[in-house]
Amino acid sequence: MSKCICTLEPQAIWENFYKLTQVPRPSNHEEKAREFVMNWAKENGIKAEMDEANNILLSKPATPGMENRKGVILQGHLDMVPQKNEDKKHDFTKDPIDAYIDGEWVTADGTTLGADNGIGVATGMALLLSKDIPHGPLEVLITATEETGMDGANGIRPNWLKGDILLNLDSETEGELYVGCAGGIDGEIQFTYTPEAVPAGNKAYKLALKGLKGGHSGMDINLGRGNANKLFFRFLKAVAQELDIRIASIEGGNMRNAIPREAFAIVTLPAIHVDKFQNRIKEYETIFKAELSAKEPTLQLFAEEVSMPGNVMNAQIQANIINAIVACPNGAMRMIDSMPDTVETSNNLAIVKGGEGKVEVYMLMRSSVETAKMALAQSVQAVFELAKADQINFVGEYPGWKPNPDSAIRKTMENVYEKLYGRKPAIMAIHAGLECGILGSTYPNWDMISFGPTISSPHSPDEKVNIASIVKFWDFLKATLQAIPEK
Repeated sequence: MSKCICTLEPQAIWENFYKLTQVPRPSNHEEKAREFVMNWAKENGIKAEMDEANNILLSKPATPGMENRKGVILQGHLDMVPQKNEDKKHDFTKDPIDAYIDGEWVTADGTTLGADNGIGVATGMALLLSKDIPHGPLEVLITATEETGMDGANGIRPNWLKGDILLNLDSETEGELYVGCAGGIDGEIQFTYTPEAVPAGNKAYKLALKGLKGGHSGMDINLGRGNANKLFFRFLKAVAQELDIRIASIEGGNMRNAIPREAFAIVTLPAIHVDKFQNRIKEYETIFKAELSAKEPTLQLFAEEVSMPGNVMNAQIQANIINAIVACPNGAMRMIDSMPDTVETSNNLAIVKGGEGKVEVYMLMRSSVETAKMALAQSVQAVFELAKADQINFVGEYPGWKPNPDSAIRKTMENVYEKLYGRKPAIMAIHAGLECGILGSTYPNWDMISFGPTISSPHSPDEKVNIASIVKFWDFLKATLQAIPEK
């Protein structure tokens, strides 16, 4: 580990990002971070207000000579995805992020870093503090609870912001300008059952699948990484009936927008089958490693004997759940015809958890085509109806962001980037849920674009941000602000 990240350039961004790493801000637990931002604004004489959805709006007048430029809104979200390695002791609601410099990158020790979207927030703070950067009327919008439902964007107060151009700072590849994104919808499924006594002569084991990379359920969904829930239930489908395995409890994945990295279950089986059980575990670990050798080199499947649970699932319900998880669509379904490197439609079978009479399944479906998104939801519904789930609900639907071919800010930023770096930026749509589509439905007059530095493996403990890309991102943003046209 190396020196404090606050010593990196541009210090204006890194100092603020370091401060954010010291304040807990996992989704739905952003109170301390909001308090920090509001106090920071007060200490620095920056106008700050909060709306009913816990969004924070910070504003700064234009610098001299720039008063007639169009107003710009810099936008990022305050919350971060709380993911950690199993052996890392960390409470995201209390503990700071242990960020450090690792060569050309900044990363964290065993947890997500929170560069998604702490870098965007820190950049807005840096501009608000700046005294030598020319800009027109400036607003910084920090939205609440983006990662688990885009709550802040959905609840944004109309007629609150005055600007004309939204620069969303939540993209994760330097040199790319994003002009569209996928919409999404959550699937929430529930099975209920009457627990049964553990059969006589059984032994209990904790079955574990771990060591997967996980990642962002939008941007990483087409990388061929393993989904812990799909692999885990594939194993159970192969051996549960053969070895009379009964599930007492299950826990796979913990965030709907993160590809699940681990899955665990407490299971029981007749003592006479224990040796075969361990052999089948080794067999399937070998199979999974062979299939995913390039993507998941640290995959592990193993079982350890544990204390006997109080009860197990009803055998028929267990079979229904196993079949449903195995059959449920997962991963990239289709690519965009005009952008064959970009996913159009996908599903992330994110969470399977339960025991003691109830099992819950959560997933996030995405598509840049609304009808395809709903067709995918229909497929999921059919699978779980056949499995006789007690509840099948689709909630939290949000729209995609349709590219605007006449976007003036896109043309301005293309020209600025080419002048700075001698090449045009890539114009992209992203298979992730940017807030632009939702915010634009409340503020249809906004001209919007999304960009950012290079962040690798967001939503996983491997998350890291490239240091050199922050310099280019900052210089590009400053030059863009100078090039904003007059009203």
